[in-house]
Amino acid sequence: MFNKISRYRKLPTVVVPDAEGRQLPSSELRLLPTVTGSYLHTVALGDRLDALANQYYRQPLQWWNIADANPAFLSPLALLSQDSVTTTRFPVSVGGTPPWSNLFPALQAVVGVENIAVEQEVQLVQQQVTVAGQTITAWVEQITWVVVVTYNNVNVTAEALTSVIEAVGFQVMPFVDVNQVGQDIIIPPKPIG
Repeated sequence: MFNKISRYRKLPTVVVPDAEGRQLPSSELRLLPTVTGSYLHTVALGDRLDALANQYYRQPLQWWNIADANPAFLSPLALLSQDSVTTTRFPVSVGGTPPWSNLFPALQAVVGVENIAVEQEVQLVQQQVTVAGQTITAWVEQITWVVVVTYNNVNVTAEALTSVIEAVGFQVMPFVDVNQVGQDIIIPPKPIG
């Protein structure tokens, strides 16, 4: 039923009922294998799983070994930052009270937006301050707000989201996509058999 390099070929066949009550043969659930002795690959723009499998195993159809070794990613495309679901970080600033109550409904109304979060980043920066008439260098907290939006990039772009955020009263600084490019993924040992 499966070819010799299929990840399902060694699974036992079980009989399961379908929605109409018919008994049909099927493969048993395939659990992810334990990965040991692996190599790390830094993801580059344009990487493809079949090309990586060919590079490391000389078998492009063994791409699923790489996907199995990286279970934190829900899809093989997400592993290489090619998924249509994107997360983008929008650093924002505002004069006065931030209009958070307007931001969330405005972003939720955009087709394709799946999740919205706000993060506060605090950094210590050196600044000249005057204390008792004397100027000194002190470490001062600098707070930055970041709006993190997860969205389907088939429906909406980061530029369109920037426009929505600015329309409610924020100033948006250069945004950054959160992705795997430049990050390491696990390349497991070459499959045997």
